[in-house]
Amino acid sequence: MRPINIGLTDDQREGVIDLLNHDLADSYLLVVKTKKFHWDVVGPQFISLHELWDKQYEILSTNIDAIAERIRALGGYPIGTMKGFLDFTSLGEHPGNIPMATGMVAALVEDHEHVVRNLREHIDACSENFHDQGTADFLTGLMEQHEEIAWMLRSFIEGESLSPNGARPDLESKTPVGV
Repeated sequence: MRPINIGLTDDQREGVIDLLNHDLADSYLLVVKTKKFHWDVVGPQFISLHELWDKQYEILSTNIDAIAERIRALGGYPIGTMKGFLDFTSLGEHPGNIPMATGMVAALVEDHEHVVRNLREHIDACSENFHDQGTADFLTGLMEQHEEIAWMLRSFIEGESLSPNGARPDLESKTPVGV
């Protein structure tokens, strides 16, 4: 293979590739969670959330491909197995937990905000430690997309007090007749 001569040392490229593989793993887990909630959502918000998550799933899928291609452009190889994604992700899984619609939204908000925080650190590292402004710029675009998705999701539940099961405890409950 011809040596890569793009103004970065092998160590700089390897450091950036490692960061990108972590971002790829986070994105992959997030796309799986988004699709799972897309399938499982029920209730009055079904249509709006089902459609919103379908659009967000498409954005995340496109970003996954872009991250993998950025890794290849830098001479690396993207993670490509579920084990690899699970080993590299900083997000948690919650198998068997199917929350109510607002709980699903809240979980995705937390994950997108977590990804935004990670991307901020990775942008700084790419720029300051590895002198790769191109990847820093690339990650800035991804971060802005995650910020927008988190904002949209937060807006869906804005003003609602959430409990673990997605119920709104601020609503007055009435005792059934005869009880």
